[in-house]
Amino acid sequence: MNRKIRFAAAALAAVVTLGTVAGNTVYAADSVSITNVSYDPTRELYEQYNKIFQEHWKEKTGQDVDITQSHGGSGKQALEVANGLEADVVTLALEYDVDAIQNAGLIDDGWIDEFPEDSSPYTSTIVFLVRKGNPKGIKDWDDLVKDGVGVITPNPKTSGGARWNYLAAWAYAKDKFNGDEDQIKDFIKKLYQNVLVLDSGARGATTSFVENGQGDVLIAWENEAYLSVKDYPDDYEIITPSISILAQPSVAVVDTVVDEKGTRDVATEYLNYLYSDEAQRIAGDNYYRPSNEDILKEYSDVFDLDINLVTIDDFGGWKEAQETHFSDGGVFDQIYEG
Repeated sequence: MNRKIRFAAAALAAVVTLGTVAGNTVYAADSVSITNVSYDPTRELYEQYNKIFQEHWKEKTGQDVDITQSHGGSGKQALEVANGLEADVVTLALEYDVDAIQNAGLIDDGWIDEFPEDSSPYTSTIVFLVRKGNPKGIKDWDDLVKDGVGVITPNPKTSGGARWNYLAAWAYAKDKFNGDEDQIKDFIKKLYQNVLVLDSGARGATTSFVENGQGDVLIAWENEAYLSVKDYPDDYEIITPSISILAQPSVAVVDTVVDEKGTRDVATEYLNYLYSDEAQRIAGDNYYRPSNEDILKEYSDVFDLDINLVTIDDFGGWKEAQETHFSDGGVFDQIYEG
């Protein structure tokens, strides 16, 4: 069955309705399938969220929904979708990766305004994961450039988390050196000289540090660090640097796919329901910071809510940050190749 016929059949099955019951649409098809293409560290979050969404959609429409998950480095995942990986929704590490899919003609303009909080239902930040007892005495970014400190962080060319890591380090150096760009670049160069391996994604970097025993410190998503401590409480601890960055993962409906498949309703509700109280608490339980401020306060014993966080706006937005730092021949390439 060719692609157009397959999509047409899926669309027919998904959009034909029997009417409404108690204000809810009742669908003629017994089930519908969607795919969520996400980034590395969201596996546990969506494993739990998908269960409550399936219950919600069944109650709302009478229809079963099958959800396929795909995980990998955020930049790599965006490229896969742009090149034909069929995704009804994307839940990626940063705005720029969704923009890359939009630029490929698959997502309509204005996606960032489709859902609350700039289509970012949860946030995170960047912290350090060290071995229990912190044998290298790591307290801040300065300690990551010292001789003999092995650093683990993913590759900014393929990983969204790695780009947040890099920018958080840059923000610290900018403050330390009063904006002197030569000194900032030298600081970042020293940091990456201490990096032992650049994995393609955040989960791969966690595996290198936690399971393979490489390095002295992992620059990590906050949720990844907490999950590691939860799994190995006697082996690791978290260090919060003096300056970090507000990381805003982004979500979007892939318009061309849902229109071809007829899955716009379920895909839109899938992302919208991430803002429900139940889903926000699942985010918090998985160590993401809920976008709902009231629910975030419920986790004040977990998260440091007073951490000094810069934002992507301090870098001129993602378009400027990407072009300056991560494009081919950009600052990262200059530093790393040098």
